[in-house]
Amino acid sequence: MDAPSIQLNLEIREAVVKALATRRPILHHLNADTSWLLQVPRPANAIKHGSRIYYNVLIDPWFVGGQSDVAKWFSQQFHATESAVKSVAEVEELAWQVEILAGGIRPGRGSLRNINATAVAEESFVDAVAISHEFTDHCHKETLLEVHRDVPVFATEQAAKLISSWNHFRSVTTTPTFKDNADWHDYSLSPLPSWLSISRLTASKDALFYHSALLITFATHPVLSIATPKKRSSLSIYGDGTEDFSSSTGSEAAECVIYTPHGIPNAALSPIATADPPLDTLAFLHGLHDVSISAAQQLNLGAKNGLLAQRILKAKYWVATHDEVKKGGGLISWWLRRKAWTLEDALKEAKAEMNGEDTYMDGDEFEDVRFQDMANGESRILE
Repeated sequence: MDAPSIQLNLEIREAVVKALATRRPILHHLNADTSWLLQVPRPANAIKHGSRIYYNVLIDPWFVGGQSDVAKWFSQQFHATESAVKSVAEVEELAWQVEILAGGIRPGRGSLRNINATAVAEESFVDAVAISHEFTDHCHKETLLEVHRDVPVFATEQAAKLISSWNHFRSVTTTPTFKDNADWHDYSLSPLPSWLSISRLTASKDALFYHSALLITFATHPVLSIATPKKRSSLSIYGDGTEDFSSSTGSEAAECVIYTPHGIPNAALSPIATADPPLDTLAFLHGLHDVSISAAQQLNLGAKNGLLAQRILKAKYWVATHDEVKKGGGLISWWLRRKAWTLEDALKEAKAEMNGEDTYMDGDEFEDVRFQDMANGESRILE
């Protein structure tokens, strides 16, 4: 590498290190569809004795191979774009590299691939897996079986039953439904740390919970309320299996990431508005494409629904998800209908429709929205 290239690399590394020093969550798009890694910075009082800086949640991983629901003749799909990350081992590598750049791990151990087999078997940089649906493009068996068996899995009821039947993971927990006027602390189920919870939002008259959302909530602010320390049991395979955290007071607000690959009706978001202590929506992951099976069944609700939801949430970031037009076939493909909206077109039509009714929509209320159409393999620090 010549001198200018070395200098450029050093400058890029310095810029990345500086950005990571803000200790804000990081979102990584692992493929062109709807697999994500959310890195949540641990609170200052949870980092000691050389422990890692980030708590890593792997969401709906499906990297290579096909997926089929019911039967291949009915529906089978493959990624149209090669995944930027092709294995759970590469997710581990990504998380490990971020830790090095953030200062949580000293460099010098070489590539993760060069760590001896015993070390790999005992340690994972994935702290939890979150699964939004039982369908195989979200709950992909071949990919999930690559995850270390000691990593806890949080999944919807049907997905949890399916995953448990594989007899691979030691801990599979059904994600509880976040209710109106709820306290997010109550959803921090073991083995999650007390400052983070994983639950879900559900819509009425949605028997299959197709239009639901994962709700990942965390309080990682630099200054946390100080109370009596408590020790929570943990299945984490990083360290000795237990971590000390200071318990929070009931007034502790938190940030949340809402992940809804098929979209969620805006009426189902009332628990966010009524949460006590309050929740601040940092990121809202909702696709732009409107997908249906003929006129019979709405699959992905699309950008217009996302606008109505964002109007309530006022998320700092709206990130598109589950919009990959995959390869495949099967009987169901004959009836699939897709409209690929842009945010601008959706806003124009939604305003025209709503302004003709009793509700008025003003485009100015979306001025602060940071819409992110994150590409395959792209990462964002959520400031």
